[in-house]
Amino acid sequence: MQPTYSRTFLLFRIYVCLSIFITFSCSSKKQPSGSEDLFKPAAFTPANSFTSGAEGPAVDKSGTVYAVNYAREGTIGQVNPAGQSTMFVELPNSSIGNGIRFNSRGEMFIADYTNHNVLKVDMRTKQVSVFAHEPRMNQPNDIAIDSKDRLYASDPNWKASTGNIWRIDTDGKVTLLEDSMGTANGIEVSPDDRILYVNESVQRKIWAYDLSPEGQISNKRLLIEFPDFGMDGMRCDAEGNLYVTRHGKGTVVKVSPSGKVVQEITLAGKKPSNIAFGGEDGRTAYVTLQDQGNLETFRVDIPGREWQMQHK
Repeated sequence: MQPTYSRTFLLFRIYVCLSIFITFSCSSKKQPSGSEDLFKPAAFTPANSFTSGAEGPAVDKSGTVYAVNYAREGTIGQVNPAGQSTMFVELPNSSIGNGIRFNSRGEMFIADYTNHNVLKVDMRTKQVSVFAHEPRMNQPNDIAIDSKDRLYASDPNWKASTGNIWRIDTDGKVTLLEDSMGTANGIEVSPDDRILYVNESVQRKIWAYDLSPEGQISNKRLLIEFPDFGMDGMRCDAEGNLYVTRHGKGTVVKVSPSGKVVQEITLAGKKPSNIAFGGEDGRTAYVTLQDQGNLETFRVDIPGREWQMQHK
């Protein structure tokens, strides 16, 4: 014979069981460390430690952050994880850098827009050499890199509001991929090496191209278009979300692979020029700000693609 219970007692038992289940389910989910501090910008270096040409940035495997135009034009500064900055190298021949990238061997590549070069830096000796030179370039601006160490350079003509895309192979050979763009600026490769993203600052559009295993592009389509303000550098996280600096608006916008705005982070400065990921877990973003002459930092929920490539 089964015992009988009142309706009130049965409802109480159901409530207790549900409470225990919900508490256990929530506690069993893995929460990202420091989640309460996600997407909250803070100054990383003092104001005016870099010039109004602050750009780059890039993070090496040890966690050191590099950006161009430290203290004066034509230099590369380095910043340790604590935010202490020093001069790393001065570029020769009146070169001025823009985008920076590291390959799988830890070598640094710099877009030198004044001399139509991509420069290479030996990180041990600090020797700077010309890795690729292309006189047909307007000015190599930002650079991206795929898992085979091939570089892709945006090449804007600011006066004409046009631009090109170039591929630079590992032997320094330069190939024109696209010559009919708007003002090409930020450029990035997706985590699976299948998409090349390029934005047009003046036209406020981000384009996606299919990227072949041979480094060719095709099937150009619009990812997203903004109604106001410009764009500059952009980088992917490990899940393919695109972080885009909104120059003039003072934000970094996170865009999904389907072209939807996921989040927008408001910075102290109004002219962010580029972004990179680093830190111990790859979830620290570093942004160069041209009106502040410094770098800001904030934590994100997913590691950066470039950090993931370095730590495979």
